[in-house]
Amino acid sequence: MTIDDLARPDTSGAPTTDTTAEPTADPDTATATSGRAPRGWAALRPLVLRMHFYAGVLVAPFLLVAAVSGLLYALAVPAEKVIYAHELEVPVPDGDATALPLARQVEAARAANPDGTVTAVWPGAEPGATTRVLMDDPEAPEGTSLAVFVDPYTADVRGQLPSYGSSGALPLRTWISGLHVDLHLGELGRNYSELAASWLWVVALGGLALWLGRRRKNRRALFLPERGPRSRRRTLSWHGTVGLWAVAGLVALSATGLTWSRYAGENIGGVQDRLGGATPKLSAAVTPGGGDASGGEHAGHGAGHHPAPSGGDAGGSADIGIDKAVAAARAAGIDSPSISVVLPAEGSGYVVKETDKQFPVQLDSVAVNPADGAVLDELRFADYPLLAQLTRVGIDAHMGLFLGLFNQLALAALALALILLVVWGYRMWWLRRPARRPVARGAWRRVPPTMLLPLLAVTALTGWFVPLLGLSLVAFLAVDLALGIAAKARARSKAKA
Repeated sequence: MTIDDLARPDTSGAPTTDTTAEPTADPDTATATSGRAPRGWAALRPLVLRMHFYAGVLVAPFLLVAAVSGLLYALAVPAEKVIYAHELEVPVPDGDATALPLARQVEAARAANPDGTVTAVWPGAEPGATTRVLMDDPEAPEGTSLAVFVDPYTADVRGQLPSYGSSGALPLRTWISGLHVDLHLGELGRNYSELAASWLWVVALGGLALWLGRRRKNRRALFLPERGPRSRRRTLSWHGTVGLWAVAGLVALSATGLTWSRYAGENIGGVQDRLGGATPKLSAAVTPGGGDASGGEHAGHGAGHHPAPSGGDAGGSADIGIDKAVAAARAAGIDSPSISVVLPAEGSGYVVKETDKQFPVQLDSVAVNPADGAVLDELRFADYPLLAQLTRVGIDAHMGLFLGLFNQLALAALALALILLVVWGYRMWWLRRPARRPVARGAWRRVPPTMLLPLLAVTALTGWFVPLLGLSLVAFLAVDLALGIAAKARARSKAKA
């Protein structure tokens, strides 16, 4: 949610019967008319409302950009299958045709791009899917590999496209992902997405508390929007009910987005490591001094070592070839149709990893000695620490990969909900003309010290842990203070006049 506020009389002429309206007098100058100070939620609500209002007005543009680009990203996952159908799919031959050896397919990719260095191979996961041969190539955009798509039945090359990351995003999704993450502005642009993720959970949970705390005639109004003529009250009803249904998903998007953010992500990773939740590594070292390989799709890049396609000597060392390496991994329990094979670099072996991120996930991996096919190391997803499993699943769900099409449609629905919440929030703000602040300044003074001091401590700790949240909050307070000083100066000037 973005700008949930009190249902005071709006300018559209529609009456309102909200009984939770707060006084509009400025607490800096007003005197209390009640002999009893508010307690509990009654004392805290004005402060939550004011913060929700400021976050909604000032952060909502960042949330809107993130929501629009996120909606495009969710739709780009299935769109890739249509746009790049020629590269991704081939006709399945009639009869009992089987795929050619991977070594032959790799050789076809090398022949199509002799300047590239093969780093990994993704065999087709189902009949009719092409084999993706990933290469380091000087012509590929920075941060991407060149993917050569090979017909597994004929070894014909179907095309070449840049491919990014372990998800294998192709140009369309890569461009939209860059827009979502950093607006194509590099490290500076990442601040926008981290700011949006930092505030999303705050405005969502704050809006939830405000919506649940409202007085209403019946329970139906909590879950379903009100009918009636267009007015600020009806807009508020839609804003609150849609936010209620979307709040869990929005908080999950915020949390998973922060895990790979620049500043908060480092703090989250540090806490995860201290709690023993770091993602374990697969060792692919062939010799004691050979080092480890993590099993990522780009391990061994730039090594310049080409394994022999079908066994024999490769760069002066024996190599059983990619097909026997895959067979050894299958024998060791890598049974998912979706796998990636990272070719060996100097001092390391093949890494064969399952890549099926749909539920139930299959993400086991093994390292195979290129000399004799012996299994060097095994890593099972079931052996990951719980926090590492949750992180992996959360990130894949954020990217629309965990539950396939259902996941992508759910992300699209959440993004659309967030867009509508922002639009409705600004509409309510506009309809409150001429005074667009929901609560007068000084709302914190209504909070008893027994609540205010712990709240300040939690806020300070959260602001330190999520730095862009803390810095922007200080900026909000500075803006509010400046506006208050300016308002008092104008009031004094009018009084003297």
